[in-house]
Amino acid sequence: MANLSHVSSVTAPAGRIISIMTLKSAAFFAWIGTTLLTILVALGFIRDVSGILAGAIAAMALLRSGIELLASLSVAVFLYVFYKAQPR
Repeated sequence: MANLSHVSSVTAPAGRIISIMTLKSAAFFAWIGTTLLTILVALGFIRDVSGILAGAIAAMALLRSGIELLASLSVAVFLYVFYKAQPR
């Protein structure tokens, strides 16, 4: 085992490791990531709609894509509301 006695960690008076990330900033980063994912899912939905109109794919693909888009949008809205509800 390596001797790590020379490595020091920043600790709070109570012995906990100090964290720079607050709940508000974590919610913000989660919202940004979910928004980017929602954009990708929406592009897939648009691709599936154009595929249905061209007759290239089955309607079940559009149903699956629509459910994924709805789920992604609802998570993004939840994280946005959660982020706004956090105190400064």
